[in-house]
Amino acid sequence: DTKVTEGGLNVTLTIRLLMHGKVKHLLLPQQLPVYCASSGARINISEGSCPERIVTITGPTDAIFKAFSMIALKFEEDINASMTNSTVTSKPPVTLRLVVPASQCGSLIGKGGSKIKEIRESTGAQVQVAGDMLPNSTERAVTISGTPDAIIQCVKQICVVMLESPPKGATIPYRPKPASAPIIFAGGQAFTIQGQYAIPHPDLTKLHQLAMQHPPFTPLGQTTPGFPGLDATTPTSSHELTIPNDLIGCIIGRQGSKINEIRQMSGAQIKIANATEGSAERQVTITGSPANISLAQYLINAR
Repeated sequence: DTKVTEGGLNVTLTIRLLMHGKVKHLLLPQQLPVYCASSGARINISEGSCPERIVTITGPTDAIFKAFSMIALKFEEDINASMTNSTVTSKPPVTLRLVVPASQCGSLIGKGGSKIKEIRESTGAQVQVAGDMLPNSTERAVTISGTPDAIIQCVKQICVVMLESPPKGATIPYRPKPASAPIIFAGGQAFTIQGQYAIPHPDLTKLHQLAMQHPPFTPLGQTTPGFPGLDATTPTSSHELTIPNDLIGCIIGRQGSKINEIRQMSGAQIKIANATEGSAERQVTITGSPANISLAQYLINAR
Protein backbone atom coordinates (compact mmCIF):
# COMPACT_ATOMS: atom_id res chain seq x y z
CA ASP A 1 0.00 0.00 0.00
CA THR A 2 2.86 2.39 0.84
CA LYS A 3 4.47 1.75 -2.51
CA VAL A 4 1.18 2.36 -4.28
CA THR A 5 0.65 5.66 -2.47
CA GLU A 6 4.10 6.80 -3.51
CA GLY A 7 3.55 5.61 -7.07
CA GLY A 8 6.43 3.15 -6.80
CA LEU A 9 4.91 0.01 -8.33
CA ASN A 10 7.21 -1.15 -11.13
CA VAL A 11 4.35 -2.43 -13.30
CA THR A 12 3.40 -1.29 -16.79
CA LEU A 13 -0.26 -0.41 -17.23
CA THR A 14 -2.44 1.03 -19.97
CA ILE A 15 -5.20 3.39 -18.86
CA ARG A 16 -7.78 4.75 -21.31
CA LEU A 17 -9.59 8.08 -20.95
CA LEU A 18 -12.71 9.16 -22.83
CA MET A 19 -12.53 12.85 -23.67
CA HIS A 20 -15.14 15.00 -25.39
CA GLY A 21 -14.03 16.96 -28.42
CA LYS A 22 -14.75 20.25 -26.64
CA VAL A 23 -11.96 19.65 -24.14
CA LYS A 24 -9.41 18.00 -26.40
CA HIS A 25 -7.77 21.45 -26.80
CA LEU A 26 -6.37 20.83 -23.30
CA LEU A 27 -4.19 18.07 -24.75
CA LEU A 28 -3.09 19.53 -28.08
CA PRO A 29 -0.76 17.33 -30.16
CA GLN A 30 2.10 19.83 -29.78
CA GLN A 31 1.77 19.55 -25.99
CA LEU A 32 1.98 15.75 -25.95
CA PRO A 33 5.80 15.54 -26.17
CA VAL A 34 5.97 17.78 -23.07
CA TYR A 35 3.51 15.58 -21.15
CA CYS A 36 5.32 12.41 -22.25
CA ALA A 37 8.79 13.74 -21.37
CA SER A 38 7.70 15.11 -18.00
CA SER A 39 5.75 12.05 -16.92
CA GLY A 40 7.68 9.25 -18.61
CA ALA A 41 4.41 7.78 -19.95
CA ARG A 42 3.38 7.25 -23.55
CA ILE A 43 0.28 9.29 -24.37
CA ASN A 44 -1.77 8.87 -27.53
CA ILE A 45 -4.97 10.62 -28.68
CA SER A 46 -7.22 8.80 -31.18
CA GLU A 47 -7.78 10.48 -34.53
CA GLY A 48 -10.92 10.98 -36.56
CA SER A 49 -13.86 13.34 -36.97
CA CYS A 50 -15.57 12.14 -33.80
CA PRO A 51 -17.12 14.13 -30.96
CA GLU A 52 -15.12 11.96 -28.57
CA ARG A 53 -11.45 10.98 -28.34
CA ILE A 54 -9.76 8.11 -26.57
CA VAL A 55 -6.62 9.17 -24.69
CA THR A 56 -4.36 6.17 -24.04
CA ILE A 57 -1.72 6.48 -21.31
CA THR A 58 0.83 3.65 -21.06
CA GLY A 59 3.80 3.22 -18.76
CA PRO A 60 4.92 2.22 -15.25
CA THR A 61 2.37 3.15 -12.61
CA ASP A 62 4.44 6.07 -11.30
CA ALA A 63 4.59 7.53 -14.84
CA ILE A 64 0.83 7.08 -15.23
CA PHE A 65 0.19 8.89 -11.94
CA LYS A 66 2.42 11.79 -13.05
CA ALA A 67 0.61 12.00 -16.39
CA PHE A 68 -2.80 12.01 -14.67
CA SER A 69 -1.57 14.67 -12.27
CA MET A 70 -0.52 16.92 -15.17
CA ILE A 71 -3.82 16.33 -17.01
CA ALA A 72 -5.94 16.97 -13.90
CA LEU A 73 -4.01 20.19 -13.12
CA LYS A 74 -4.43 21.31 -16.73
CA PHE A 75 -8.19 20.73 -16.46
CA GLU A 76 -8.29 22.74 -13.24
CA GLU A 77 -6.40 25.61 -14.91
CA ASP A 78 -9.02 25.60 -17.66
CA ILE A 79 -11.85 25.68 -15.09
CA ASN A 80 -10.18 28.59 -13.24
CA ALA A 81 -9.71 30.48 -16.51
CA SER A 82 -13.34 29.97 -17.49
CA MET A 83 -14.47 31.34 -14.10
CA THR A 84 -12.44 34.56 -14.36
CA ASN A 85 -15.27 36.61 -15.86
CA SER A 86 -18.08 34.31 -14.81
CA THR A 87 -20.87 35.01 -12.33
CA VAL A 88 -20.76 31.39 -11.10
CA THR A 89 -19.72 31.28 -7.45
CA SER A 90 -19.20 27.55 -6.90
CA LYS A 91 -16.21 26.01 -8.64
CA PRO A 92 -17.04 22.85 -10.60
CA PRO A 93 -14.88 19.79 -9.91
CA VAL A 94 -12.37 18.37 -12.36
CA THR A 95 -14.02 15.43 -14.12
CA LEU A 96 -12.32 12.61 -16.02
CA ARG A 97 -13.86 9.52 -17.61
CA LEU A 98 -11.91 6.30 -17.63
CA VAL A 99 -12.73 3.44 -20.00
CA VAL A 100 -12.52 0.14 -18.11
CA PRO A 101 -13.21 -3.46 -19.28
CA ALA A 102 -16.65 -4.45 -17.99
CA SER A 103 -15.19 -7.67 -16.54
CA GLN A 104 -13.15 -5.56 -14.08
CA CYS A 105 -15.99 -3.28 -13.02
CA GLY A 106 -17.40 -5.83 -10.57
CA SER A 107 -14.12 -5.78 -8.63
CA LEU A 108 -14.09 -1.99 -8.76
CA ILE A 109 -17.62 -1.80 -7.31
CA GLY A 110 -17.08 -4.58 -4.76
CA LYS A 111 -19.64 -6.69 -2.97
CA GLY A 112 -22.66 -4.54 -2.24
CA GLY A 113 -20.73 -1.50 -3.46
CA SER A 114 -18.16 -1.83 -0.65
CA LYS A 115 -15.04 -1.18 -2.77
CA ILE A 116 -16.30 1.87 -4.59
CA LYS A 117 -17.56 3.29 -1.28
CA GLU A 118 -14.11 2.73 0.26
CA ILE A 119 -12.44 4.54 -2.67
CA ARG A 120 -14.85 7.48 -2.39
CA GLU A 121 -14.32 7.82 1.36
CA SER A 122 -10.52 7.44 1.32
CA THR A 123 -9.86 9.78 -1.62
CA GLY A 124 -12.67 12.33 -1.42
CA ALA A 125 -13.39 11.82 -5.12
CA GLN A 126 -16.79 10.99 -6.57
CA VAL A 127 -16.72 7.75 -8.61
CA GLN A 128 -19.54 6.49 -10.81
CA VAL A 129 -19.46 3.28 -12.87
CA ALA A 130 -21.83 3.32 -15.86
CA GLY A 131 -24.41 0.55 -15.83
CA ASP A 132 -24.31 -0.02 -19.59
CA MET A 133 -21.36 -0.87 -21.78
CA LEU A 134 -20.14 1.68 -24.30
CA PRO A 135 -21.51 1.08 -27.83
CA ASN A 136 -20.09 -1.91 -29.74
CA SER A 137 -17.64 -2.74 -26.95
CA THR A 138 -17.22 -4.66 -23.70
CA GLU A 139 -16.02 -1.56 -21.80
CA ARG A 140 -17.76 0.78 -19.38
CA ALA A 141 -17.16 4.42 -18.55
CA VAL A 142 -15.98 5.22 -15.01
CA THR A 143 -16.45 8.90 -14.15
CA ILE A 144 -14.18 10.47 -11.52
CA SER A 145 -14.81 13.96 -10.13
CA GLY A 146 -13.03 16.00 -7.49
CA THR A 147 -9.90 18.05 -6.86
CA PRO A 148 -6.76 17.11 -8.85
CA ASP A 149 -5.26 15.52 -5.73
CA ALA A 150 -8.40 13.49 -5.03
CA ILE A 151 -8.45 12.31 -8.66
CA ILE A 152 -4.80 11.17 -8.51
CA GLN A 153 -5.41 9.22 -5.29
CA CYS A 154 -8.54 7.71 -6.87
CA VAL A 155 -6.68 6.66 -10.05
CA LYS A 156 -4.00 5.01 -7.88
CA GLN A 157 -6.60 2.90 -6.11
CA ILE A 158 -8.33 2.00 -9.38
CA CYS A 159 -4.96 0.89 -10.80
CA VAL A 160 -4.48 -1.42 -7.81
CA VAL A 161 -7.91 -2.99 -8.43
CA MET A 162 -7.11 -3.45 -12.14
CA LEU A 163 -3.79 -5.11 -11.26
CA GLU A 164 -5.39 -7.42 -8.69
CA SER A 165 -8.31 -8.35 -10.96
CA PRO A 166 -7.17 -8.71 -14.60
CA PRO A 167 -9.82 -8.66 -17.36
CA LYS A 168 -11.62 -11.95 -17.97
CA GLY A 169 -11.92 -13.11 -21.56
CA ALA A 170 -11.41 -10.94 -24.62
CA THR A 171 -12.06 -7.21 -24.34
CA ILE A 172 -13.66 -5.41 -27.27
CA PRO A 173 -12.35 -1.83 -26.93
CA TYR A 174 -14.63 1.15 -27.37
CA ARG A 175 -13.89 3.09 -30.54
CA PRO A 176 -15.76 6.38 -30.97
CA LYS A 177 -17.46 6.66 -34.35
CA PRO A 178 -17.91 9.79 -36.48
CA ALA A 179 -21.03 11.69 -35.53
CA SER A 180 -23.89 11.25 -37.97
CA ALA A 181 -26.19 13.21 -35.64
CA PRO A 182 -28.54 10.36 -34.70
CA ILE A 183 -32.04 11.44 -33.75
CA ILE A 184 -34.46 10.42 -31.06
CA PHE A 185 -38.11 11.43 -30.79
CA ALA A 186 -39.55 11.85 -27.30
CA GLY A 187 -42.51 13.74 -25.91
CA GLY A 188 -43.40 15.08 -29.35
CA GLN A 189 -39.96 16.64 -29.77
CA ALA A 190 -36.94 15.74 -31.88
CA PHE A 191 -33.44 15.68 -30.41
CA THR A 192 -30.07 15.19 -32.08
CA ILE A 193 -27.56 13.21 -30.01
CA GLN A 194 -24.20 14.89 -29.42
CA GLY A 195 -21.90 12.85 -27.21
CA GLN A 196 -23.91 12.11 -24.07
CA TYR A 197 -26.33 14.96 -24.58
CA ALA A 198 -29.67 15.23 -26.39
CA ILE A 199 -29.96 18.64 -28.08
CA PRO A 200 -33.50 19.87 -28.97
CA HIS A 201 -33.91 20.39 -32.73
CA PRO A 202 -36.92 22.67 -33.45
CA ASP A 203 -36.87 22.15 -37.26
CA LEU A 204 -36.89 18.38 -36.98
CA THR A 205 -39.56 18.58 -34.25
CA LYS A 206 -41.87 20.45 -36.63
CA LEU A 207 -41.30 17.90 -39.40
CA HIS A 208 -41.86 15.04 -36.99
CA GLN A 209 -45.11 16.53 -35.71
CA LEU A 210 -46.33 17.06 -39.27
CA ALA A 211 -45.40 13.50 -40.15
CA MET A 212 -47.35 12.16 -37.18
CA GLN A 213 -50.47 14.07 -38.32
CA HIS A 214 -50.25 12.51 -41.76
CA PRO A 215 -51.78 9.14 -42.72
CA PRO A 216 -49.43 6.37 -43.83
CA PHE A 217 -47.72 7.06 -47.14
CA THR A 218 -49.05 5.73 -50.39
CA PRO A 219 -46.81 3.23 -52.17
CA LEU A 220 -43.82 4.58 -54.04
CA GLY A 221 -44.64 5.80 -57.51
CA GLN A 222 -48.11 7.07 -56.56
CA THR A 223 -48.82 10.71 -55.85
CA THR A 224 -48.23 11.61 -52.23
CA PRO A 225 -50.46 14.43 -50.96
CA GLY A 226 -48.76 17.39 -49.32
CA PHE A 227 -48.34 17.67 -45.57
CA PRO A 228 -50.85 19.90 -43.81
CA GLY A 229 -49.12 23.09 -42.75
CA LEU A 230 -46.26 22.82 -45.25
CA ASP A 231 -46.17 25.31 -48.07
CA ALA A 232 -47.43 23.51 -51.17
CA THR A 233 -45.29 25.75 -53.36
CA THR A 234 -42.05 24.48 -51.78
CA PRO A 235 -39.98 23.20 -54.72
CA THR A 236 -39.14 19.51 -54.74
CA SER A 237 -35.75 18.20 -55.71
CA SER A 238 -33.87 14.91 -55.70
CA HIS A 239 -30.74 13.85 -53.89
CA GLU A 240 -28.78 10.69 -54.57
CA LEU A 241 -26.50 8.78 -52.23
CA THR A 242 -24.83 5.38 -52.25
CA ILE A 243 -25.01 2.84 -49.45
CA PRO A 244 -22.79 -0.27 -49.14
CA ASN A 245 -24.61 -3.54 -49.81
CA ASP A 246 -23.77 -4.86 -46.34
CA LEU A 247 -25.58 -1.90 -44.72
CA ILE A 248 -28.65 -1.73 -46.95
CA GLY A 249 -30.47 -4.35 -44.84
CA CYS A 250 -30.49 -2.16 -41.72
CA ILE A 251 -31.87 0.75 -43.79
CA ILE A 252 -34.70 -1.33 -45.29
CA GLY A 253 -35.55 -3.30 -42.14
CA ARG A 254 -37.68 -6.41 -41.89
CA GLN A 255 -40.20 -6.43 -44.76
CA GLY A 256 -39.38 -2.79 -45.44
CA SER A 257 -40.43 -1.61 -41.96
CA LYS A 258 -37.49 0.77 -41.38
CA ILE A 259 -37.47 2.42 -44.81
CA ASN A 260 -41.24 2.94 -44.56
CA GLU A 261 -40.76 4.52 -41.12
CA ILE A 262 -38.10 6.87 -42.55
CA ARG A 263 -40.44 7.81 -45.43
CA GLN A 264 -43.26 8.57 -43.01
CA MET A 265 -41.15 10.59 -40.58
CA SER A 266 -39.31 12.61 -43.23
CA GLY A 267 -42.08 13.17 -45.76
CA ALA A 268 -39.65 12.29 -48.55
CA GLN A 269 -40.00 9.68 -51.26
CA ILE A 270 -37.10 7.23 -51.10
CA LYS A 271 -36.27 4.80 -53.87
CA ILE A 272 -33.60 2.11 -53.48
CA ALA A 273 -32.23 0.82 -56.76
CA ASN A 274 -31.93 -2.91 -57.39
CA ALA A 275 -28.55 -4.50 -56.74
CA THR A 276 -26.19 -4.32 -59.72
CA GLU A 277 -24.01 -7.32 -60.45
CA GLY A 278 -20.39 -6.62 -59.53
CA SER A 279 -21.25 -3.47 -57.54
CA ALA A 280 -20.67 -3.25 -53.79
CA GLU A 281 -23.13 -0.34 -53.40
CA ARG A 282 -26.79 0.49 -53.93
CA GLN A 283 -28.09 3.78 -55.26
CA VAL A 284 -30.66 5.58 -53.09
CA THR A 285 -32.71 8.47 -54.49
CA ILE A 286 -34.47 10.84 -52.05
CA THR A 287 -37.12 13.20 -53.46
CA GLY A 288 -38.95 15.99 -51.68
CA SER A 289 -38.47 19.50 -50.31
CA PRO A 290 -35.00 20.44 -48.99
CA ALA A 291 -36.30 19.97 -45.42
CA ASN A 292 -37.77 16.53 -46.24
CA ILE A 293 -34.53 15.43 -47.89
CA SER A 294 -32.45 16.71 -44.99
CA LEU A 295 -34.52 14.80 -42.42
CA ALA A 296 -34.47 11.63 -44.53
CA GLN A 297 -30.66 11.84 -44.70
CA TYR A 298 -30.49 12.30 -40.92
CA LEU A 299 -32.65 9.23 -40.34
CA ILE A 300 -30.71 7.09 -42.84
CA ASN A 301 -27.41 8.10 -41.20
CA ALA A 302 -28.86 7.31 -37.78
CA ARG A 303 -29.77 3.80 -38.98
